Amino acid sequence: MKNLILTLVLPFLLLAEGAKENYLIVGTYTGGKSEGIYVYKFNSEDGTHKEVSHIKASNPSFIVVSPDEKYIYTVNENAKEGHGGDISAYSFNKENGTLTLLNQQPSGGNHPCYVDIDKTGKWVFAANYSSGSLSVYPVSADGSLGAATTHIEHTGSGANKERQAKPHVHCTFISPDNKWLYVPDLGIDKVMIYAFDAATGKLTPGSQAFAQSQPGGGPRHITFHPNGKFAYVIEELSGKVVVYQYLKGQLKLLQSTSTLPRGQKGFAGSADIHVSPDGKFLYASNRGDFNNIAIYKVDAKTGKLSILGFQSTLGNAPRNFNFDPTGNYLLAGSQNKDEIIVFNRNQNTGLLTDSGKRIEVGKPVCLKWIATK
Repeated sequence: MKNLILTLVLPFLLLAEGAKENYLIVGTYTGGKSEGIYVYKFNSEDGTHKEVSHIKASNPSFIVVSPDEKYIYTVNENAKEGHGGDISAYSFNKENGTLTLLNQQPSGGNHPCYVDIDKTGKWVFAANYSSGSLSVYPVSADGSLGAATTHIEHTGSGANKERQAKPHVHCTFISPDNKWLYVPDLGIDKVMIYAFDAATGKLTPGSQAFAQSQPGGGPRHITFHPNGKFAYVIEELSGKVVVYQYLKGQLKLLQSTSTLPRGQKGFAGSADIHVSPDGKFLYASNRGDFNNIAIYKVDAKTGKLSILGFQSTLGNAPRNFNFDPTGNYLLAGSQNKDEIIVFNRNQNTGLLTDSGKRIEVGKPVCLKWIATK
């Protein structure tokens, strides 16, 4: 009887054991301790990890996972003479956690810094920071990238003569309904809005062509509330989070609030922004003089934010952070300290505490997840 019980129960125990772990994919700046893209298994029960594999790549500083989790796409944030940077396609083997390079395409500009994929998995969008441009690529049946079918170059400048002398596209983010591409341009203080045709990959200016930031704001990244009603923009230069109502592609300004503690002065160097999976809290990271994460409560009805507190990232240059799939942990990349800090996240209060766990990896700057099963 005892053996029979074990036979019946063991498969369920193994299934539960597997559910604890997910693959953590880490993009980096190469040189120093980093060689490229790193794959870990992260245990969401105790916050531990183990490296599974890594693959050499040149400055894969931002990555995106395809909707079916079979492929990942990365930028190669370079500026080769006469060529610019590249966008790379990889297949991902869930059985052993390894990546295989499929192909590369020119990014169409210098220093590509962001990549996203549409909800159908058929189109990839890339942002070129130094050139102030963006490109759209078709995805082939085998996951590889075709040549860019669309390339758009922005024009203009901003109030900050040192940082905004020309366009600097910092993000290409597809809307939750897959109908609009939002393109924060740090150099011209605009979030450009393009209507997206998922059948052809074509982009056309929206009826609202852009959302204007305050002069010198420097919009960097955008994200959406899980309910699809609100959008949030982090401004690198002003250190502010800007809240918008989202409706049929248009953005209506609701609120602008600082990421810095009241009364403190200094350069924010704000970087990343995410809403918690349950939609109750928003988190925004600052580099610059602060190296912290601002934590806000989200009003479910209005989308507006109220500050809850600030958590030191216990590192240097939190360019990117992300939640584990359970929402119990927040992992913050410390670009200049060569490690990822693992924080416990209280899902009731939204507050963070140091778990004591660290993932040692050279210049981590992008964190993404893939399920193990």
